[in-house]
Amino acid sequence: MRKKLAIAAMVMFATALALAWSGVASAAAVTGVGKDTDVYYMITFSSGIDYWKGCFEGFEKAAGIYGAKAEYTGGNLYDVNQEVTVFEQVVSQKPAGIAVTCINPEAFKEPIQKAIDAGIPVVTFDSDSPDSGRYSYLGTENYNAGVAAGNAMAELCGGKGEIGVLQAPGQLNLQQRVDGFRDTLTAKYPEMKIVQIVNGNMDQSEGAKVTASMLQANPNVVGIFATDDTSGVGAAIAVREAGKVSSVNIVSFDTAPGTLDLIKEGTIKASIAQGVYNMGFWSFQFLFNIQNGLANPKEGWREKKIAPLPGNVDTGVSVVTASNVDSFYMQQ
Repeated sequence: MRKKLAIAAMVMFATALALAWSGVASAAAVTGVGKDTDVYYMITFSSGIDYWKGCFEGFEKAAGIYGAKAEYTGGNLYDVNQEVTVFEQVVSQKPAGIAVTCINPEAFKEPIQKAIDAGIPVVTFDSDSPDSGRYSYLGTENYNAGVAAGNAMAELCGGKGEIGVLQAPGQLNLQQRVDGFRDTLTAKYPEMKIVQIVNGNMDQSEGAKVTASMLQANPNVVGIFATDDTSGVGAAIAVREAGKVSSVNIVSFDTAPGTLDLIKEGTIKASIAQGVYNMGFWSFQFLFNIQNGLANPKEGWREKKIAPLPGNVDTGVSVVTASNVDSFYMQQ
């Protein structure tokens, strides 16, 4: 009898060990939930830019763990109406879940709520629509990222001088970066002053154009903060053409290859790197848990309005400079 029990225990242990090491199917096998026909979508604006590749890489990796399908789509332009239209088209297909970055918080308030009312889990990442009813927001705590940028700029400029800012108005995450940056300079560096904020429109050519105008209007500018990488590259082009690489410090955002190249050559002095892989990876995990009833804090949580997930997840930032830029190339 003891021998039979020992053999049974060994079989059970071997089965458990096999499940633990079964790779792609392991999570689905252990939980006993999920279907390989389920399709989860990631939706963005400006869908062709490099930044989203890291987000979708994480999203797709998580989907593979559970044996689900991951699809990437979005508007190819920086256009509110286009992204909302794509979102509504995806909702009509009744997917298992949607992760969306919101080009404008108000524009997505109603569409996201309609999707959730239709039983489709939605989380936001990178750029939020906090009043939409989304289950969670995963991304950079953008105010704190602005604080990090402000401290980096102050170190580069010796805590004094005139500063310019490039942003794209109307996008909540970019405004939060500006707020954190401005508040940091005001509170900690009284000899630093923002003299002009211009619209780079998340476009390299426009970023170069408005930076050139800003430098002409404010010849004493010693630093420029760009809230996105594309405008940051444009600012770098303008600073180089003005012959001011050594006198104007650019702090940009993100780790696109072009930005990293400019850091390595010294035209951009620093950039704020976001945890893009984590945004995608955990966005999928959250959607899967809602879709399959694994996030269940209380029975009837929907009717009782009990949050099943953390409302906000900060994926953190790092400051990229010439001293560590090579490490960020390896993450591409």
